[in-house]
Amino acid sequence: MYDELTPSDIKKMEEEIEYRRLVVRPKALEDVKEARAHGDLSENFEYYAAKKVKNQNESRIRYLERMIRTARVISEDSAADEVGINNTVTVKFVDDGMEETYKIVTTVRGNSLEGLISNESPLGKALLGHKVGDTVHVQVNESVGYDVCIRCIENTEDDGDKIRSF
Repeated sequence: MYDELTPSDIKKMEEEIEYRRLVVRPKALEDVKEARAHGDLSENFEYYAAKKVKNQNESRIRYLERMIRTARVISEDSAADEVGINNTVTVKFVDDGMEETYKIVTTVRGNSLEGLISNESPLGKALLGHKVGDTVHVQVNESVGYDVCIRCIENTEDDGDKIRSF
């Protein structure tokens, strides 16, 4: 996997693992036990549904543990006047003059519909390390690219964005 994660991403993942172990797991086990007590397992939908929830929880725990174990930890720190992880950036598209605001995050938190773009996306890669007033070329693929001008950078505190669930 070797995803790039910040210390705050890892902390959130560890909190989710703890919650799943201490809250979700006991409830899932109780649900399985209760459904099993209803009798014939061959026609017991509640039993299969409870087992599915239990197995999904265990799978999510293993996934998060593997992500933490194989992650490459990156710094959230950046200079006050340059784009870095967890910065909110307003850019102006040179082609049409439209302005958009994005927050640069790691891949596990990326969600373009909410304005959270990954540091590994073409736009995220292009913006990192640049300053206000810089015009940056974003290469989407070999034949498509566009230019954006950085209008504003805000050093935002980590506001509890959720880790993307799979």
